[in-house]
Amino acid sequence: MSKSLQKLSDEIQACRHCVEPERNRPLPHEPRPVFIVSPKAKLCIAGQAPGTRVHASGVPFTDPSGVRLREWLGINEKEFYDAGRVAIVPMGFCFPGLDAKGSDLPPRRECAQLWRTRLFAELPRIKLLVLVGLYAQRWHLGKAVGANMTDTVRHWQEYLAVKDGPRMLPLPHPSWRNNSWLKKNTWFATELLPRLQADVRALLDAQL
Repeated sequence: MSKSLQKLSDEIQACRHCVEPERNRPLPHEPRPVFIVSPKAKLCIAGQAPGTRVHASGVPFTDPSGVRLREWLGINEKEFYDAGRVAIVPMGFCFPGLDAKGSDLPPRRECAQLWRTRLFAELPRIKLLVLVGLYAQRWHLGKAVGANMTDTVRHWQEYLAVKDGPRMLPLPHPSWRNNSWLKKNTWFATELLPRLQADVRALLDAQL
C-alpha cells in the first residue's frame, strides 16, 4: 500500500466524526470502519454500509448478503477478500444502527462527504465499479441514475458502455428482502449476471 493510501486509511480508521457530530444524531455505538483497499485493485465493490454481523466481524460482507453477492460475481471468498485485486468501499464505513423496526438505518452521510473523493483518488487502477444498492448508484452515477433502483439496474448496459473513467454496473442489494424483486425481474439472472461474471473473471485473471 502506498504511503498516502496508508495514511488516509489510518485517518478513516481513527474517524470519530459521527460519534461527536456538530449536528444530527450521533452514532449509537463506537465506530468500527470496515473497508478494504489497495492501489493495485482493478475491481471495486461500492456497497451500502456494514450490518450487525459485519460490525461484529470487522470484515465486509461476512453475512448471507455476502454469500449471494459472491455468487452473483462468480468468485470465491479467497478472491473476494484479495485486497490486491478487489477493493470494497461502502458508502458508510460504520454500521449506522437500527431503526425502530429493527432494520438497518441508511449509511451516514458524513462518510461519503469526508472520505469518498479522497479515497478513490488513491485507487487509480479501478476498471470496474460494482454499485450495490441505490445509495452507491446515486453517488457514482450522479445525474445518470435512474428514477429508482429497478430503472437504474435495468439500464446496466448503458453504464457499462461509458468509456470515460471506470465502467460501472449497478446491482440491487443482495439482501433476502429483494427475493421478490429477483423473481419478478428474471432478466437480471439471465442477462446481467452472465456479463458481470465474465467481466469480473477477465479482470481478476488478468492480475494473476
